[in-house]
Amino acid sequence: MTSFGKLPSDWARELAPVLTSETFRTFEKFIAAEYKKGPVYPDPMNIYAAFEHTPFNQVKVVILGQDPYHQPGQAQGLSFSVAKGVKIPPSLRNIYKELEADLAISQVDHGDLREWADQGVLLLNAVLTVPDSQANAHKSKGWELLTDAAIEALNDAPKPIVFILWGNSAKAKARLIDTNKHYILSSVHPSPLSASRGFFGTKPFSKANALLVQSGRTPINWQLSE
Repeated sequence: MTSFGKLPSDWARELAPVLTSETFRTFEKFIAAEYKKGPVYPDPMNIYAAFEHTPFNQVKVVILGQDPYHQPGQAQGLSFSVAKGVKIPPSLRNIYKELEADLAISQVDHGDLREWADQGVLLLNAVLTVPDSQANAHKSKGWELLTDAAIEALNDAPKPIVFILWGNSAKAKARLIDTNKHYILSSVHPSPLSASRGFFGTKPFSKANALLVQSGRTPINWQLSE
């Protein structure tokens, strides 16, 4: 049990050395104080949503982002995802454009990616909280202890995993991944600031599925329901 909610038992076991460390407990106090000052996103009970939707032993793909969306009503604890009814953010709109170009999958009218998460796509951010309108303000405060440990635990998993790393914050995790066991697909971030400089045309979805099939794993159905 943390100050923010309960991690699923499988992930809690994997991350126990970090969760019980004095360093992380001090960091939790810092984050709790940030929420009191507020506003901070996502809702504290959704901080660990990525782990709740994708059990440790079911992870097949990791899509790693930077930190949550920093405007009201957007962040829901899953990288790049927003709830139905929330305007699709520009980065996710670019992800949908690439998905359509890659696999001819029509763009849906919402940004809820939980169907991917429920199939084994861990939608994880490098940093799990953000103050209102202050992108990446919680970088290097302590979340990296936990997210690095999550990547290291997945690196030790017996089955191959495809890590999709978009942007510099995500690419920084590559050092934790053994490419003799797992796969890395990386590019610039899908943000409008960078997408045209190396995100469009990378075909991450078809490549991820090809690698999963090659490894004897079931591919992801990237088509979202309306």
